[in-house]
Amino acid sequence: QVQLVESGGGLVQAGGSLRLSCAASGRGAFGINAMGWYRQAPVKQRELVATVTGPGRTNYAESVKGRFAISRDYDKNKVYLQMNSLKPEDTAVYLCNAMKLGMSYWGQGTQVTVSS
Repeated sequence: QVQLVESGGGLVQAGGSLRLSCAASGRGAFGINAMGWYRQAPVKQRELVATVTGPGRTNYAESVKGRFAISRDYDKNKVYLQMNSLKPEDTAVYLCNAMKLGMSYWGQGTQVTVSS
């Protein structure tokens, strides 16, 4: 089993920055293949924000390229999302995801609200 706990969300003005963190724990926490961040806004489908599948291998949604940066600490089993130049349309619940041996694990999410 893999448990994921996110932190770092909050309320920020447009143009501001936030850094999200996600810690993986549990018996299955080691050997996770990929980690990433998704987001879900009210009445919208969940969408991929960024993933890291290996050292130096990252993928971003077009809407966040150049503004967000994902990083992973393999020793601490953590993944981070640095979010800069935030826009009101970035407002959503941000969820951490981990993939291992074909199984997908999700955190509870952390709310990010960007005011205009």
